[in-house]
Amino acid sequence: MTAPREFAHGHWKQLALTFEAALARLPEALKAEGFGIITEIDMQATLKTKIGVDFRRYRIFGACNPKLAHGALMHDLHVGVLLPCNVVLFETDAGKTMVGAIDPVQTLGAGGQVPALTEVARDVGERLDRVLAAMATPVPLADDSRKGTP
Repeated sequence: MTAPREFAHGHWKQLALTFEAALARLPEALKAEGFGIITEIDMQATLKTKIGVDFRRYRIFGACNPKLAHGALMHDLHVGVLLPCNVVLFETDAGKTMVGAIDPVQTLGAGGQVPALTEVARDVGERLDRVLAAMATPVPLADDSRKGTP
């Protein structure tokens, strides 16, 4: 497998979480920013089923914030080709978990030709950046100090 180049597509974070832990945590991180998962593609299973190829654990999630999507569509019905916002989890050759999200400023807001869309793109991008940051933040351990006390 070729070594990954500098990540040019979207924004990425390497996580201290296992792939399974990241899968479990992602829906809540998205929900905290107003997104829901409307599609989920298991590329590992799809590639195995469709073309018989073994591939790493790799999931693509279609995340949608309905209010922001509606706002974008109200400005330009053609932006539907850019929806939903993709968020990706995959496992590297070294067993590390990566999370990435589309950069809506590069897609939805590209060129700044429609200022209102650029503003929506910035808002979406800031929210997705917070999702990535939340995924990369260690989960505090539960306070066990009171266990065993009457």
